[in-house]
Amino acid sequence: MGAMADAAFAAGGRVTGVIPRALVEREIAHRGLTQLIEVNGMHERKAEMTRRANAFLVLPGGLGTLDEMCEILPWAQLGIHDKPVVLINIAGYWNAFLGMLDAAVDAGFMRSAHRGLSVVPDVKEACDTVAGFWHDGAKLYPAHSRP
Repeated sequence: MGAMADAAFAAGGRVTGVIPRALVEREIAHRGLTQLIEVNGMHERKAEMTRRANAFLVLPGGLGTLDEMCEILPWAQLGIHDKPVVLINIAGYWNAFLGMLDAAVDAGFMRSAHRGLSVVPDVKEACDTVAGFWHDGAKLYPAHSRP
């Protein structure tokens, strides 16, 4: 996450971080962010990030990334948010996860429409995918739905 924040700054961007106080106290926080929001715990962190996000671009990662993705996908299914989720499947990293979703659909535990994400092979295509949406000041919409 720190490398992503540094890259965003290098490109002239602003970065907001959301972190549980317990991690700030362990000195894990990135101190150079535009804004650092401290919350009580991980669930509150995910809720705050979801509230602030216009879209979710998911890079390869570990358990934290998987946990965050596996929370925002059901929230989309339940209508808690309707923001685009773009899985960046670099070198097939997420193939096993996608296979698990396919197995859940095949077994009748999930509808294919509830996979709720776009899958792209790289960051450039992820950015192009999100650029295909338009923003009304409150949320993103697919380009084809523009009035």
